[in-house]
Amino acid sequence: MKKLEIYLDTSVIGGLFDDEFKEQSIRLVEGIKGGKINGVVSEITIGELENAPDFVKLEFETYGKKLKVVQVTLEIKELAENYIKEKIITEKFFGDALHIACATVYQVDLLVSWNFKHIVNFNKISRFNAVNLKNGYKSLQIFSPMEVLFDEE
Repeated sequence: MKKLEIYLDTSVIGGLFDDEFKEQSIRLVEGIKGGKINGVVSEITIGELENAPDFVKLEFETYGKKLKVVQVTLEIKELAENYIKEKIITEKFFGDALHIACATVYQVDLLVSWNFKHIVNFNKISRFNAVNLKNGYKSLQIFSPMEVLFDEE
């Protein structure tokens, strides 16, 4: 059976250190460490972590080798710009648009985030997917870590 391929945005990594999100973030990361699921991040995630506290970077290093790192291409930037042009997200949050575009273009099974304002947002998800379909891409499944279940045995 094919393992789930999950794109993690930076909020999931930060969630490891947030009391509200810690338990579910750890469960997801343990699934990656244990080889139950395949984790994907982008160079955007890596860049955003450069400004993170050292303890966050250190934790990321413990499982980062298990992650597939994808590059941001011109195709991805153009798709992200379409999300902005359609007023789904503003230019100020271009990084969030890039996360969605990366997950879409690389055709991961789902994107996982704790960002409820800009990413895991019912009204926005359908609009992101309308842009995706209009531009010849598949719909993207977007969930919070608490919604992602996998065989933990």
